Amino acid sequence: MDAGSADKDVSRVPDPLEDLLGYWLRRASSAMMADLGSSLAPADLRPTEATILILIRANPGLTQSDIGRVLGIARANMAPLMGGLLKRGFIQKSRVDGRSQSLALTELGIDKVCVAQTIIDAHEARFREGLDVALLPDMIAALRTLAGSEA
Repeated sequence: MDAGSADKDVSRVPDPLEDLLGYWLRRASSAMMADLGSSLAPADLRPTEATILILIRANPGLTQSDIGRVLGIARANMAPLMGGLLKRGFIQKSRVDGRSQSLALTELGIDKVCVAQTIIDAHEARFREGLDVALLPDMIAALRTLAGSEA
């Protein structure tokens, strides 16, 4: 077998990263987001779009800026996301003051968010399956701390 062979038994390759928290967070996040993306694809939604719809459903009247702050999405990235959701008829805007517009789901948006929530619930259940349920509250608290949001 030559040095460039793809047949190397990687189970025997020493992994200098195996004790690094950041490495495992990235791997776990990548696995979860890939699964969520492929699960939402048949509903013609991306994870960020589904998250925005869920947030609006729970908090009708939020502004685009509010959503960007809550989700940590830059203003420049929020505009095309919201434009796409508006164009597809999932959300509607209502003027709040001179510049701000509140957001609400349309009937189509309500239907879409229900589909998205069902998909997300099944996705979460698949990933929680292999975990000790008693550890989940502490895991989520630790992840919130690492993300800088202790709420």
